[in-house]
Amino acid sequence: MPDDEGHPAVDEIELGPVLAALADPLRRRVVRELALAPDGTARTCSSFGLPVSKATVTHHFRALREAGVIRQVDRGNSRMASLRRADIERRFPGLLGIVTSEAEDGAGEQRTGH
Repeated sequence: MPDDEGHPAVDEIELGPVLAALADPLRRRVVRELALAPDGTARTCSSFGLPVSKATVTHHFRALREAGVIRQVDRGNSRMASLRRADIERRFPGLLGIVTSEAEDGAGEQRTGH
């Protein structure tokens, strides 16, 4: 059962919701940036500079959080997002490597402004 913030327990992280969350190029960009950063890096949602409205940013981060890909923690008047690296690697070994390799070949970047 998810905690009070909507984070599923490790054994509740399922492949379908994770893949659905990663289907969006902007969400993959967030995960890729966190995966390429040092383990434990936490960033505000606005620090990613996503080219969408604040409401849409909120939607994207909720999708990642509810799928179990990221953990969000309130820090004053903002929320910090960090990658659940160990949890994702435990459940789906190699998945984060696939997401980060997308950055290396330049594929999957969203250029349509959605």
